[in-house]
Amino acid sequence: MQQTFTIGTFGIITNEQNHVLLCLRTDCNYWNLPGGGLEKWESPSQWVIREIKEETGLDAEVMKLHGIYSKLHKNEIVFSFECRIIGGEITLNKEARDIRYFPSHEIPENTFWNHIERIKDFFENQNEVILKTQIKRSVIK
Repeated sequence: MQQTFTIGTFGIITNEQNHVLLCLRTDCNYWNLPGGGLEKWESPSQWVIREIKEETGLDAEVMKLHGIYSKLHKNEIVFSFECRIIGGEITLNKEARDIRYFPSHEIPENTFWNHIERIKDFFENQNEVILKTQIKRSVIK
């Protein structure tokens, strides 16, 4: 039996104040890093640049690979890239109803857990490429 995986790419973009860019999705009330699923015939770095443009209106370039995350419970592998803005203007669209920069210590509670983990990894390990399996943990109250 052949097992298939979904490939995802997401960009971590910071501004001059070192705040991280997040998009509030239109299909749910959650913030996430700009990015998405990979299509055929594009490299992960090409795809993240296109996704950033589609979701934010911003032109970006990839600075470096930051992490490779596997989500085995979803048969998914995600590439996380550090990117920088080189042009364009923030534009709301059918995928993002709000787009904002947040300080790393003020990430909204309604941000996808796996994106919070990637943001934390980025700020704690800027000189390393992260290789990690992301496992959703239950919240204990």
